[in-house]
Amino acid sequence: MSEKALIFGHKNPDTDSICSVLAYEALKKQLGENVEARRLGNLNKETEFVLNYFDVEAPKLLATVDPNAEGAENTERQKVILIDHNERIQSVDGLETAQITEVIDHHKFGEFSTFEPLMIRAEPVGCSSTILLTIYKENDLLPEKKMAGMMLSAIISDTLLFKSPTCTPRDVKAAEELAKIAGVDLEKYGMDMLIAGASFGDKSTKEIINMDMKEFEMGANKIAIAQVNTVNVAEILDQKEQYESTIQEQIESEGYDLFVFIITDILRSGSETIVLGKATDVFESAFDTKLDNNTAWLEGAVSRKKQFVPNLMEVSK
Repeated sequence: MSEKALIFGHKNPDTDSICSVLAYEALKKQLGENVEARRLGNLNKETEFVLNYFDVEAPKLLATVDPNAEGAENTERQKVILIDHNERIQSVDGLETAQITEVIDHHKFGEFSTFEPLMIRAEPVGCSSTILLTIYKENDLLPEKKMAGMMLSAIISDTLLFKSPTCTPRDVKAAEELAKIAGVDLEKYGMDMLIAGASFGDKSTKEIINMDMKEFEMGANKIAIAQVNTVNVAEILDQKEQYESTIQEQIESEGYDLFVFIITDILRSGSETIVLGKATDVFESAFDTKLDNNTAWLEGAVSRKKQFVPNLMEVSK
């Protein structure tokens, strides 16, 4: 059998980054390929809900693909498939030593280069799983019930049940088709899933901030953008000082010039933001707003990919 390729999403994995990886692993194995799904971080509450609902085991944790690193799993160059990301800063440690064979993504491409040709599938849709359903069909296949549930959940999560501006008609059509295969009521399951993900339980402020945090190099600035979805923004703002302290610690330890913590209100379709760092003027320029005690409410802004990142990039040129 050929050398095993590892499939994984980005660090601080969200539901798409876990569920799409599992669905692509299932497809690849149906096609007779030697692959294994992995994850680059802990599961969030939403993803735990999804895996428990459909009785699917989480991928194993992957720490590094550097063959020279302590505790490395392989002593040779590892083949990898990237899903739901393409930027090295968001990917596994040691990625520069690996052979990237495929990328399936729906985000912008930054400085991306490889030593060998590879298959890249990048499409302007709301979720990686929407692309995966097309790939299934191109191979005259459909996902079985559990994997349809994984893919459906990824789409619901990434599009906030179709409320996000990233959502396309393809995402809606894919979700409707997948819901039938998975045997669930799309609207009811979707809301139950989002509400489950909005419960932070006994997690610390650091754990909550890092549940879905991505790093970006924008111009001269190193920027971190973290996001959580909730039905109770006030609950988080009640601990604003603790969140600010945690964010400041990460700014100092990681050298961020700007840290944007997005608290998206699922029901109101907008986001409260907590913004810290020496480059807060970049945020104010990007959104034509003034921070009030390090915070700003952005009406209608719910998508990191389509609203926050492009706006910040535009003023960081």
